[in-house]
Amino acid sequence: MKTQHPCFILFLLLIFSACSSEKNTFMNRMYHNTTSRHNAYYLSNEKILELENTIKSNHKEDFSQVLPIFYPVDSATIEQNEELLKEARELSSKAIDWHRISKWVDDNYFLIGMIDYYQADTDDAINTFKYLNVNSKDKDLRHRSLIQLMRIFIDQKKYDDVVFVIDYLSKESKINAENRYHLFKTLAYYYHSKEDIEGKIGALDKTLEYTKDSKEKSRINFILAQLYQREGLDALAYNYYIEAQKGNPPYERSFFAQLYAQKVAELDRSKDIKRVRNYYDELYADSKNKELKDVVLYEKALFELLQNEKEVAVNLLHRAAKEEGNNPIQKGYIYQKLAEISFETEKDYRAAKYYYDSALTHFRPRDPSYQQIESSKGILDEYVLHFETIAKNDSLISLSKLSSEEQELIADNFIKSEEERLLKEAAEKEKPKNTGIFENLLAFGGKSTGENFYFDNSVAMQQGSIDFFRDWGNRPLQDNWRRSTQGFSSITNNEIENTPEQSESDVSEENIFEQIPSKEELLSQIPKSETDIAILDSKLETSYFELGKLLFFDFKEPEFSIENLESLITTYPNTIKKPEAYYILYLAQKERNGNAELYSQRLNREFPESPFTFSVNNPDGVSGNLAYIQSSNGYKEAYNLYNSRNYPEARKILRSTLEEFPLTRNTEKLLLLDVMISGKIDDKNRYKTRLESYIQNTENPDLLKMARNMLIALTGEKPDTDTLGEEEELEEKEEVQTVEEEADIEDESPYKENPNQTHIFVIALEAEQSSVAKSLLADLEGFHSANFPSSRLRTGNMNLNRENAIYIVSPFNNAEKALEYRSKFMKDFETTSLSEDDKANSFLISIENFQELNKRKNIEEYRSFYKKTYN
Repeated sequence: MKTQHPCFILFLLLIFSACSSEKNTFMNRMYHNTTSRHNAYYLSNEKILELENTIKSNHKEDFSQVLPIFYPVDSATIEQNEELLKEARELSSKAIDWHRISKWVDDNYFLIGMIDYYQADTDDAINTFKYLNVNSKDKDLRHRSLIQLMRIFIDQKKYDDVVFVIDYLSKESKINAENRYHLFKTLAYYYHSKEDIEGKIGALDKTLEYTKDSKEKSRINFILAQLYQREGLDALAYNYYIEAQKGNPPYERSFFAQLYAQKVAELDRSKDIKRVRNYYDELYADSKNKELKDVVLYEKALFELLQNEKEVAVNLLHRAAKEEGNNPIQKGYIYQKLAEISFETEKDYRAAKYYYDSALTHFRPRDPSYQQIESSKGILDEYVLHFETIAKNDSLISLSKLSSEEQELIADNFIKSEEERLLKEAAEKEKPKNTGIFENLLAFGGKSTGENFYFDNSVAMQQGSIDFFRDWGNRPLQDNWRRSTQGFSSITNNEIENTPEQSESDVSEENIFEQIPSKEELLSQIPKSETDIAILDSKLETSYFELGKLLFFDFKEPEFSIENLESLITTYPNTIKKPEAYYILYLAQKERNGNAELYSQRLNREFPESPFTFSVNNPDGVSGNLAYIQSSNGYKEAYNLYNSRNYPEARKILRSTLEEFPLTRNTEKLLLLDVMISGKIDDKNRYKTRLESYIQNTENPDLLKMARNMLIALTGEKPDTDTLGEEEELEEKEEVQTVEEEADIEDESPYKENPNQTHIFVIALEAEQSSVAKSLLADLEGFHSANFPSSRLRTGNMNLNRENAIYIVSPFNNAEKALEYRSKFMKDFETTSLSEDDKANSFLISIENFQELNKRKNIEEYRSFYKKTYN
């Protein structure tokens, strides 16, 4: 056996001794530094870089919006890469445990902090980065940890903490170039979060100085170009768009940089219309732009709108919607623009609703346009519901009046026309087809291009139009489309053709006719019994009223509101909604300088005790919040008299209150108390009639429940076992509420106490006050400059509902900061636009509660919560 060389044995002993994680010798340090860095740290860092590249590649840029500073972290992407992050954590943890004397321990801690950040374990991430800042001897790593800590604070909107970190870093020396890049980029994110455009631009400019990656530099140049374009600085925007095309950027970004550079340079203002159109046509024809043809057509449509060529623009948008494209968000903008044109220009609210539905299917919930559409589309949904109910029920009721032979003839003709249409489609199958989407939308305005489309949006397809199609096709949108006097028999074969069609791929030669309903299916839609007709009639009556109300108050269309409400009164002369219909007709005629007095006389003659009559008779009375408070006082006084069994005096106070303050949030409570007084001093039939009328008209669910129980008690039927007696329930609720606290009877408040959340300061004014408070925003800005110069407070205003406009000051880091502001506001703020009462009615609200208030639109409901929580 050969003897080992002594030097080799010594070398092995040195190697094995170096494996110890405790001995702080040169060989030990060298071994652990090398192993920690090139094994665990390297592999862990590579996995985190792989995740970040996945986040980047999965993000679909929306070039119509300013690009985000950082690529958004999608929770789905993190979930898909859980195993990757688990492996990275194990590697870094082992590096820390096995190589404790290595100088790469802190770097591995940083990687663990990043893993916690991506997995949304922000508390652990914050603790890790704070630990590194305090304990690490590596200045560069401490700086990098503070910058990442700053990003987390920005995510959480903890702006005081962000400012503290910024201040700390501003005093640090020798921040290296890589950290300066991360620092200025994170500062840009901070200014974006604070909506400070100037600060964001300045920080991005500084970021460029330290950006080494050419693709990243291209992206930052593009963001700067977008910001300057939105600020109206086209010359600067042009220069940055040109710079954004350098550095071999992705083709899509290069395309948009080129397109937008031309727009800010000359396209939007060019007088050479033909040259601009040729430019767009050349872009469209370029084979490199095959997946961007929808963008080119969309941009050309926007240009045509600037030239007031609406019809040309609409046709371009239709073509754009048929292009395949590679970005679903672009389809969202196309549908949104079509919806805006339908809504604002053509007043075609039905088409607008379906276009908005289509837009929502292409936007992501986090997209600004999604939130904007979602928050404003409700009235369109309601409009279409009632419009299509009128069209459908009116037609079905008309059909029910025909003989069975006539009904069968119409069904036969419909089936025949559908067969002819489908055969015509089959004959054209060999022709080149564009990807179709929404022929039924084009049919809304009678503007079919003659091409065959199919509606690729399942949300809109399932809405009213397809149901109506199954019930005998579409009604024409003629000049008198809002009238219901047209019978169903007026529907023509041409109108039936303009209906949603199935995709070619779904319809073969063999089953081409399967989509046509049978004669039995068609005839089964027609109501046969008086009960069925009565149900349709009831829905028709409701829709006439609700549509007329919507058209006046929400769509500002008094003419069409009058048509629907007059149809209601003519068709249903005994409708329970007649007083309110008269009232809206009175307002609509007054707005158009018509015969408003006619409806005032009808209200006084037919409904002398209605609150709508009181309102007409007292046009200059107090309204808004003041009317609510004073009517609350009247209610409390009347209730106390009722409780003391002084019914005549209670009724006198009630009637006086209703006459002086006829339409407030207290009206339904006042009316119910008046009905209760009827139960004490009027005959039984009068009491029963008033109860039934109240039940049909009230919209408050709690009051409705009490009124029903009162009617049950009166008629001798057993009341609900889970409720109190009618009067006892009202009395109990009155004992626990004060007049100033609640306008309606309600259960648990929808608002939550969250003092540590970002807050907003709100001044609420009545709509009329707001229209004359023109100097308020300027006065607030001056007040902020004098008293809060470094707080970066923002002011703005919006209409909350029909009655109130609100002025907003934001942001405040928490409730305490907002309360300090309000105290200063009450003491020192001066303006001719506000009374002392208006100032006293100002309030604070957290971001989360403000979102709830914006949905519920009830300021008094929130004030009740505010007084309990903040005072």
